[in-house]
Amino acid sequence: MLKKFITALAITIGLSSVFATTGDKAEAAYYHTKAISVAKANLGVPYRWGGISPRGFDCSGLIKYSFGQAGKVLPRTAADMYYTKGYRVSSIQPGDLLFYAPNKASKPTHVAMYIGAGKMIMASSSKGVMITYTNNSYWNPKFIGAKRI
Repeated sequence: MLKKFITALAITIGLSSVFATTGDKAEAAYYHTKAISVAKANLGVPYRWGGISPRGFDCSGLIKYSFGQAGKVLPRTAADMYYTKGYRVSSIQPGDLLFYAPNKASKPTHVAMYIGAGKMIMASSSKGVMITYTNNSYWNPKFIGAKRI
């Protein structure tokens, strides 16, 4: 009887850890998808230095706002996001944050969100909230890393 109880308990614990992991992945997929949708809904919003609302965004303001609407609180600046949130990834997925710096040795000064198909959404000082390719000639050389929240 004790052997059956221990076996049942082991199976229950094993299954609960599988479902907990699946739930975490489903939750992450939800807030990444939601953050992308929120950012896309703001395409064309003008750039505003320090902007954190649909009246105007800077790069980190757009990311903070989009993830906030999806239920995830992020720090205010690109550097704080880079140094304090998520984990580094080498193979990017939609919803991952892409960080850029003037040179490889400096702290990040720009953040964008990967949306798939080689594209990212960001707040550009010249065009406002826009979609561009990750391999564009301006941003690609400034890329310093990606993080998954």
